Amino acid sequence: MSRMEFVRAVGHEHVSADHESTFELTTDDYLTPAGDCILGIEADRSPADFSASFVEACRDADAAITATIEVADRTVTITGRGDPELTFENDRSMVGRTSTYVDDRTIMVEADAAAADIDDDIVDALADGGSVTMELRVE
Repeated sequence: MSRMEFVRAVGHEHVSADHESTFELTTDDYLTPAGDCILGIEADRSPADFSASFVEACRDADAAITATIEVADRTVTITGRGDPELTFENDRSMVGRTSTYVDDRTIMVEADAAAADIDDDIVDALADGGSVTMELRVE
């Protein structure tokens, strides 16, 4: 059975999506040019807000986790996997990783894409302050 969580955020003029191994949404209300993996700020939720059943399902190394990110009628889907070490305890930001590194911000590991892989049209819409919705699904 799949479980879902939704996060809404907004882009920012400093969204560059240049990072080659991660993508991130944050509840912070600012972004510096150094935040090259951040796709959206002012997220309405953090990993600490996700349901216990969603978190538990993600703690399976065989779980498929999909992030569907929609901006300005354009969509990108990034797929990774779960890990028994995922905690979803961070109350500020969520990070998808192409590596197997896990910390309290990690929402998936071994992702098949990172910020740098996202279509330029989506990045441009985010840099213009566009609204972003991310659906996280675990199966």
